[in-house]
Amino acid sequence: MQHMSMIGLHLSGIEIRLADTLLIALEAHVHPGTVLTVMGPSGSGKSTLLAYIGGFLDPVFAARGRVRIDGVDLTVLKPEDRRTGLLFQDALLFPHLSVGANIAFAIPQAVRSRRQRRALAEAALQEVGLDGMYDRDPETLSGGQKARVALQRVLVSKPRLLLLDEPFSKLDMALRAQTRALVFSKAADAGLPVVLVTHDKADAEAAGGSVFSLGDENGI
Repeated sequence: MQHMSMIGLHLSGIEIRLADTLLIALEAHVHPGTVLTVMGPSGSGKSTLLAYIGGFLDPVFAARGRVRIDGVDLTVLKPEDRRTGLLFQDALLFPHLSVGANIAFAIPQAVRSRRQRRALAEAALQEVGLDGMYDRDPETLSGGQKARVALQRVLVSKPRLLLLDEPFSKLDMALRAQTRALVFSKAADAGLPVVLVTHDKADAEAAGGSVFSLGDENGI
């Protein structure tokens, strides 16, 4: 059995620089099902942290530090082997695939049966109130519906953690609160550590975890 101190996401000695400018210096432990919110204005380096964790940081940046999840060192793994679930401002659904096929696409290859993959995708849609929408064109969905499909697509991929890059910022206020609650409750149910970057204090308050502020933002 793993030692309790190893469980969750550990960010150790993280430093990200652009030329001579230190953008981020961070130490954090994000427990399963909880959220670390990184706040700061545009251009402060919030998204570079997610890129470093995910393994796709632009080489123009210099970075150091360890990213461990449940004792596994992600920094030595290729991006595709890190199993980081990503949600962005835009849902980024594949326009040439149906709503359900967008989700089925992300199901691990170990599930080979086409019928089983469809059943899992249909169940994922049903979980978020999109029952019967498997064959719909993604373009016919509302912004909130697209956000739910994007969330379920990430979750069926069985990620180790969730990285959220301002995924609520393009939704109206009511929809934002609803989607935020859904994302955080799903992450908690799945026991996933979450790193959220945002400039919205309401996001940080809804997340309920620790907050790390960059640039001229004040701590909460």
